[in-house]
Amino acid sequence: MKEIIRLFPPSIQRLLKKEVCWKSVQEIRLRIGRSIEVLESTQYRSIHNTGMTAENLSFVLNQISQFSLYRFKDELKEGFITIEGGHRVGLAGKANTHQDHVETLKHISFMNIRVAKSTPGQVKQLIPYLNTSGQWLSTMVIGPPHSGKTTLLREIARYIGSDNPNNLASKVAIVDERSEIAASTRGVPQLDVGFRTDVMDACPKAEGMMMMIRSMSPEVLVVDEIGGMKDAEALREATYTGVEVICSVHGHNFASVKKRPSVKQLIEEEVFKRYIVLDRLSPENQGGCKVLDQSGQALAQWKGRDLNAVDRSGHHIDRHYMGRV
Repeated sequence: MKEIIRLFPPSIQRLLKKEVCWKSVQEIRLRIGRSIEVLESTQYRSIHNTGMTAENLSFVLNQISQFSLYRFKDELKEGFITIEGGHRVGLAGKANTHQDHVETLKHISFMNIRVAKSTPGQVKQLIPYLNTSGQWLSTMVIGPPHSGKTTLLREIARYIGSDNPNNLASKVAIVDERSEIAASTRGVPQLDVGFRTDVMDACPKAEGMMMMIRSMSPEVLVVDEIGGMKDAEALREATYTGVEVICSVHGHNFASVKKRPSVKQLIEEEVFKRYIVLDRLSPENQGGCKVLDQSGQALAQWKGRDLNAVDRSGHHIDRHYMGRV
């Protein structure tokens, strides 16, 4: 994780190399006047003797912005900067607003470095439910914050866009409005999203979906966090063109998502043939996962997210759907 370590003053670099388990770290949080906090797997802890002074935080910010925050004015409006390696640095402080719109951030006092990682294997248990007779199914991923929605979208895109034992690669298009899925830097994805995958970075979803359909003729379109009616309408239009759409939305469960006006109509029209519902990850919860059909009925569920996940499905359901790929 040299891209992250180099951001810090030399004295802190030495501590990070010694104290952090880089194989399991997910987040590194910086707050002025407090020690550095790391999230390793699902456990939080503080690193002693790393109290962040204003000078230390300024050092990190200069490294992130290459001593020119003005170059990142658009990113500052969104509250984050994506750095080399695909790592995303969230920023908080004082917002400078104009007519109820954020123009920039200043007096930045808090940072959250979200460590970008691939999680091969997480998606393999889901694939048999997302593909019928070689045809990918439009799917919505539902989950609260910190449930792994974006990571799962990335892994699905990579699987579909790459040759695998059970399928040949399909043409995939990612509309990555917030540079989270592919973590592109200067238009080049920093994370593996599949060799037949094309990415439209930092583009509003509604416009980006139609642009990619017209210009790149994808078979599968991947977008993150469907929001208002404009996004929902563009998604509906995309499915009318024959493209399968895989997207995510914030929600605790299928029932809560059905109450959102922008999503309710899509569900009632059965635009999506599958729903994946994720649990929030926490020190007490290693994360569960459910697959639902187009009417919201459970097809499969697991406790855990990796290849060692405990299968909680009915075995007759598993055999039926596993044989359809």
